[in-house]
Amino acid sequence: MKIPLQITLRDIPSSEAVEATIREKAEKLNRAHPHIMSCRVTVEMPGKHKHQGKEFNIRIDITVPGSEIVVNRIHDQDIYVALRDSFDAAKRQLEDYNRKQSGQVKVHEPEFQGRIARLFDEDGCGFIQTADGQELYFSRENLVNIDFSQLKPGLEVRFIEELAAEGMQAKRISVSKNAIG
Repeated sequence: MKIPLQITLRDIPSSEAVEATIREKAEKLNRAHPHIMSCRVTVEMPGKHKHQGKEFNIRIDITVPGSEIVVNRIHDQDIYVALRDSFDAAKRQLEDYNRKQSGQVKVHEPEFQGRIARLFDEDGCGFIQTADGQELYFSRENLVNIDFSQLKPGLEVRFIEELAAEGMQAKRISVSKNAIG
């Protein structure tokens, strides 16, 4: 980190053990993600007058080149659990940031719309007619939110196209809930 770690404890007594835990977890983040410019951690216990167990809120502000990562409002009655969960969330956000920076963001396949053209009940397969009139094979294993027995010719479906050994096929076939009747 270019700027030293900042730790703020609000409405709780100062604790070397808590601060040591925060420093240890922040150092682990810094080793895994050396581009961190600064890190600010705030631990507080709001609502001290509640009758129920007191919960700790953790806020972590991490500055990285071109962005700021914020983890906020991790609640737990155990301060160490709250710290663990908040630093785990910060780690996940830093990993997402790194993927975006390196261009490794997952690209989702485009989803298409079509209609069930033909069904072969005994084989558990059928064909979907695409908007351009092409027919794509599918099997019952490719259905997402519907059972094969609920399919009828003409039913509108959404799907992705995937190249298989036999050519293009429909995969991840789904229907809108109001289309099932």
